[in-house]
Amino acid sequence: MFTTLNMFSGFMSIISSTQGNYIVAAWFIILAGVFDALDGVMARITKSSSEFGVEFDSLSDIVSFGVAPSFLVYAIALHEFNNIGILVSALPLIFGGIRLARFNVQLTGFDKDYFRGLPIPSAAGLIVTYVFNFYDETSGLTGFWGSMLIPMIIISSLLMVSLIRYDALPRPNKESLKKNPVKFLLLFLAILAAVITKGYALFYIFIIYVCSGPVRVLVEKILQAVGMGEMNRESSEEITSLDA
Repeated sequence: MFTTLNMFSGFMSIISSTQGNYIVAAWFIILAGVFDALDGVMARITKSSSEFGVEFDSLSDIVSFGVAPSFLVYAIALHEFNNIGILVSALPLIFGGIRLARFNVQLTGFDKDYFRGLPIPSAAGLIVTYVFNFYDETSGLTGFWGSMLIPMIIISSLLMVSLIRYDALPRPNKESLKKNPVKFLLLFLAILAAVITKGYALFYIFIIYVCSGPVRVLVEKILQAVGMGEMNRESSEEITSLDA
């Protein structure tokens, strides 16, 4: 039921975009995200996870977090760029579909601590909060971020099909709290910031999450390089002591 409501919300978002109700369309994508989270919760509670559920969930996600956001950004701004706008606006749909297919064939368990590649709901959340923050019904996209729509779509789409690791949301139970206290703290701070700013901070929270993957890779590379340097230095010192 929740997965069906997820898909239906995505369909309603597309209809709203065709009618020029872009903020309403964005809210339907948010609603789809709520249903997407609830179907996972209910599957764990009822212990009813199945391959059918995985496939149906992915079909719903491609509608709500692929087609709907792609059509939303095309209707809001990218239609002005003609064929280039069509290609760019299609990227969340295309790369999101590739990401979901790869996830399904590599799935070994229903609970994940992390994902390979940016999850498609997060990429959709980035687009939706972007619209909430920077779209105005009278003047369209405004401010510095208003001119960053195309680069943002391209980067987030490529990250979906990358092998970069992204943390999954911690499950709301005591075991997960003991295992991932830092994740729970960051999640609490993110929710608090969103509440205090009446949702305005959500876009920047998604930006931080999207950037967390590449930053982690960079840090790991630096630590690896430093570690290799330490190993080489220790080896050189050992050789020198043996020669002495």
